[in-house]
Amino acid sequence: MCQYVSVPSFIQHRHLWNPYERCKKSIQWPPILSWAGHMNISQEFMGNPYFCLVKIQEKYMSRCLQLAKNARGTAAPNPVVGCVVVHNKMVIGEGYTSPFGGPHAEVNAIRSVADKSKLPESTLYVSLEPCSHHGKTPPCSDLIISHEIPRVVIGIKDPNELVSGNGIKKLEKAGCNIKVGVLEDKCKAINRDFFMYQQHKRPYIILKWAQTIDGFMAPDPGLRKENPAPFWITNPRSRQLVHKWRTEEQAILAGTNTILEDNPSLTARQWHGKSPMRVILDQKLRIPQSYKIFDQSSPTLILTGMEKPSEKISGVKYETLDFTTDITSQVSRILWERQILSVIVEGGAKTLKSFISLGLWDEARIFTGSETLNAGIKAPHITGTIKEEYFIDADALKIIYRD
Repeated sequence: MCQYVSVPSFIQHRHLWNPYERCKKSIQWPPILSWAGHMNISQEFMGNPYFCLVKIQEKYMSRCLQLAKNARGTAAPNPVVGCVVVHNKMVIGEGYTSPFGGPHAEVNAIRSVADKSKLPESTLYVSLEPCSHHGKTPPCSDLIISHEIPRVVIGIKDPNELVSGNGIKKLEKAGCNIKVGVLEDKCKAINRDFFMYQQHKRPYIILKWAQTIDGFMAPDPGLRKENPAPFWITNPRSRQLVHKWRTEEQAILAGTNTILEDNPSLTARQWHGKSPMRVILDQKLRIPQSYKIFDQSSPTLILTGMEKPSEKISGVKYETLDFTTDITSQVSRILWERQILSVIVEGGAKTLKSFISLGLWDEARIFTGSETLNAGIKAPHITGTIKEEYFIDADALKIIYRD
């Protein structure tokens, strides 16, 4: 029976990945593969027990996706992309998207190849179509062509109108052998925010809240005045996970009442990474300047109904909304214009319900703690497809996708 060996989770992106070397020492060659020619298995895959009957292209593309995750939170508004260069069944180069404005994944992978003379005999795997236009960096397709890399395997076509198939056409015109669509669904999923931004002209919207077992988000406002200390529904590990999420998205949004009642920082203090831009709904500019959202530790955007704010705070941007009509679509448009690919909406209940009522959301992350309140502010009701459910100590986390 042929054995299947998954990529070890402890492999870090800075190490070159050679599954062949790892497996040939411990796995005996299965007799079944002596009949590989009769089973329509390419000779390219022969001689290596690691891949057995699993498609080799999918394994390399899986590595591209693993690498791409390293760019989450720093690449935006660029997509997160991973790239692997393979020569004679050996990974000789790897890379992923640099922070915005820096080299793309293909550039970093090619640069990491020690012996560039091997490139004309190599295959390049990349999770998203190589760009073909001049932006902050030159076209990646030109670099691939200049190094005479003959084979390129692409996870999915780029939805950006400036690229969308043009990179593939340029490579084919130069004589490259192109394959598109390897692990296509996974390659799209890892860039769900980028695809939403490009195809629907809005950011990917994540709703997040915590609720008690009996369905309340917070105590009654009257009780908060008596005891203004923060009321935690979730445990410290769940709260740390929320801080991790903040480093992975570009913006975080909250309403006026949430800020006035809790005075949150809305930053990623419990996880290493970049804090998101704070987007605050404050129709009448009621939030005092002494509050934490004005501490300049992270960019802040105030969305207000005041046409000309009488007093602006240094380092804080302002945009005017029409609060007499639907504001969620206006918020979505403003964030899209500012090249924000994703936003976490953290409340409060009124703000969350406004997005839910219009169906203007993509994902909901809902914690249910072990506490009960019996009365207070009710959590929103939401329906969709449950993607994941698991426990963090006593807290239950449910992730729902919009149908």
